[in-house]
Amino acid sequence: MTLPHGWGRRTASAALAAMLAGGTLAGALLTAPSAFADSWRDKEYWLNEYGISAAWQVSKGAGVKVAIIDSGVDGQHPDLKGAVVGGTDTSGAGDPDGQKSIGAKPEHGTLVATLLAGRGHATASPSASPSPTSSSSPDSSVGPDGIVGVAPEAQILSVSAWLGSPNPAGKTDQEQIPEAVRWAVDNGAKVINISLGSTSPDWPQSWDAAFLYAEQKDVVIVAAAGNRIGGNVQVGAPATIPGVLTVAGLDRNRTASVDASSQGISIAVSAPAEKLVGGLPGGSYEDWAGTSGSAPIVSGVAALIRSKWPDMSAKQVINRIVSTAGDAGAPGKDPIYGYGILNAEAALKADVPEVASNPVGSIAEWIRVHRRGDLSSPTPQPTSKPSIPAATLADPTVPAAKAPSQADTAVPAAVVIGFGSLFVAIVAGASVQLRRAYRSSPELPDEPATGVVDTVDPSGPK
Repeated sequence: MTLPHGWGRRTASAALAAMLAGGTLAGALLTAPSAFADSWRDKEYWLNEYGISAAWQVSKGAGVKVAIIDSGVDGQHPDLKGAVVGGTDTSGAGDPDGQKSIGAKPEHGTLVATLLAGRGHATASPSASPSPTSSSSPDSSVGPDGIVGVAPEAQILSVSAWLGSPNPAGKTDQEQIPEAVRWAVDNGAKVINISLGSTSPDWPQSWDAAFLYAEQKDVVIVAAAGNRIGGNVQVGAPATIPGVLTVAGLDRNRTASVDASSQGISIAVSAPAEKLVGGLPGGSYEDWAGTSGSAPIVSGVAALIRSKWPDMSAKQVINRIVSTAGDAGAPGKDPIYGYGILNAEAALKADVPEVASNPVGSIAEWIRVHRRGDLSSPTPQPTSKPSIPAATLADPTVPAAKAPSQADTAVPAAVVIGFGSLFVAIVAGASVQLRRAYRSSPELPDEPATGVVDTVDPSGPK
């Protein structure tokens, strides 16, 4: 498959090369020994500090399906019981329901899922006492221990893909990603979370149709901006695709994370990326970091909005999130924070005017301008050289010299002779008239000869 901007098949598996945008940080930055619940809820500082607990007064995400395109989600994790309602595998190496953990970072999908839609759980052991804190609202649908997600009543569709290492089934990420997006749309996802990325801002042309399909079906797609420590100095695809809500990462002080974030003009909003916690396949937990965690926090807020206003369009959902964000960095939108820092409470409670277009762009418009083709199908290439139509005007010719005809030569000669004869006649006539005038004039006396000079007497007269 020929891909634009240097995307070759040899880079297929490396395109998302372990850029499960934050999975590497789980091992490289903040890895902690696996542990069991009790104190993990206390670590979720973002629930209060980013307005999520307050947003729960309006919505908890009920009735909204969120697709997680990742390494697979363990639906048997204690904090995800009942959350995973469907799924599929696009790799050919996972389970049909998408719940087998696969790829270079098999735990990644479950970490993302618990942060997005974890329900917590009640500790069964009598020796462990529940530890609800001010960061969690008492609710029968949310257990007091473990991880509670941003949208604890949302439903998860697990779409597994083999990423970050050679796929034993042979399918590349170029094939898996568009297939995953289409499946999610066709199976009712209103929000799609993609916590993965690449080191290239360009994406295969084969992805165009799938992301266009999601846009046309009014689905919100949220993607991680990537992490500098993982090689993403600049935002990489799919977070560069127009229409995608791209999320940058913040440290514990609400400033741009040096390691657990990236930068680029496609960044739309910023959310926590450091000192995160999440569930692991098998029921344990881990500290982690990266925009892989920032993305599901924002995806959860999108689910809260879509639950509160089921008929609200995707562009209006995105607009509520970015327009209520708290400005940070350079005034206005910038390549570090985007429109600003996430404020979930404002996104659910503020009076936000509607917009005419998606503030993060449109893949349909991008395709029209940059691919220069029909949005529905590629323009067929001609199989043979087109014929050139016949000319409608005769070829120009250079005038050829022609031999003069007798008529052409006789006329000038006659003119010359005629004018010559007329001139002679005039001269002759004038001569005759002069002679006649001369003869008719009176005779004059002859003049005396003047050659003799008389001698003058010097003495005077006598």
